[in-house]
Amino acid sequence: MKTGLWLLATAIVLGAFGAHGLQALVTPERLETWDTAVRYHAWISLFLLAIARTSFQTSDWVYRLVVLGLSVFSGSLYLLVLFDAPLLGAITPIGGILMIAGIVTAAITCRSLD
Repeated sequence: MKTGLWLLATAIVLGAFGAHGLQALVTPERLETWDTAVRYHAWISLFLLAIARTSFQTSDWVYRLVVLGLSVFSGSLYLLVLFDAPLLGAITPIGGILMIAGIVTAAITCRSLD
C-alpha cells in the first residue's frame, strides 16, 4: 500500500512539474511524452493501491514486475524529455512489457482470502 501511495504522490508532483515547470523549456511533443509518463505512472500507482485494498492475495511478482515496469517505462520517458535523449525511447517498451506481465500475473495468481 505504501509503495502505491508514494508512487501516486510522485506522479502528482511530476505532473505538476510538467504542467508548470517544463512548459516553457520543451517542445509540445516532449511535453506530450512527459504527460504519457505521468499518466502511466498514476495508473500503475492506482493499480497497486487497488490490489492492496482487495480481499485477494497475489504473487509478490506482481509488485516486482509492475514497479520495475513503471520505473523503466516512465523513467525512460522522463529522462528522454529532461535530457532530450531520444535513444532512451528504445527501452520504454521493455517497461510496458513488464507492467503488462505484472498485471497478467495478478490475473493468473490472484485468489480470494475469503
